[in-house]
Amino acid sequence: MTLRILQAGVVALMLFGGMAGATAGAGVQTPRLHAPDVKFVASPQSVVDAMLELAKVTPGDVVYDLGSGDGRIPITAAQKYGARGVGIEIDPVLVREANSNLAKSGVADRVRFVNEDLFDADISEATVVAVYLLPRVLDRLQPKLKRELRPGTRIVSNQYYFGDAWPADEERDVYGVTIYLWKIR
Repeated sequence: MTLRILQAGVVALMLFGGMAGATAGAGVQTPRLHAPDVKFVASPQSVVDAMLELAKVTPGDVVYDLGSGDGRIPITAAQKYGARGVGIEIDPVLVREANSNLAKSGVADRVRFVNEDLFDADISEATVVAVYLLPRVLDRLQPKLKRELRPGTRIVSNQYYFGDAWPADEERDVYGVTIYLWKIR
C-alpha cells in the first residue's frame, strides 16, 4: 500500500513538475482553446512587406497580427520599422514556433506572442491590425474591430476582404495577390 502511494506521488510529481517546467521561461500558455477557424498558411515575405508598407507602419505603431502563425508579420514590423508587435494565435504549437523565430530575430524586446482566441483578445492597443483570414471569419471579426479599435487604426488583409458592406480604403496587387487596407473612422 505504501509503495503504491509513493509510486503515485512520484508519477504525479513527474507529470505536474514536468508541466510546470515546460512553461517556465516560455510565458504561460493556455491549452488548446478549440480547433483553429482556419488552417495556417504563411504569407509570403513579399506580401508581408507590402502589407506593412501599405499600412505605413512607423516606430510608434503597435502591430497586432490576428492568427499570427509563425510570427513573421510582428517580427518583420519590429525589424524593418521599429514598431512593437503582438501576435494572437490559438494554436500553441504555432505560438512555440513563433517564439522560436522571435528568439533568433533580435527584436524580442518589442514583440510578444499570446496563445489566445482572436475573438477574446483585447486588441484595443493596436494601431495596425494584420489579418490573413477567410471571409467567413472576417465577417465575424468585423464588429469586434469596429468596436475595439480607435479611429485612425489601420487594418491590412492578405487576399480576403470584408465585403461590400465595408469596402477597402485601398487595395494593391502584389505579384498576383491582392492586399487590402481599411482605416477605422
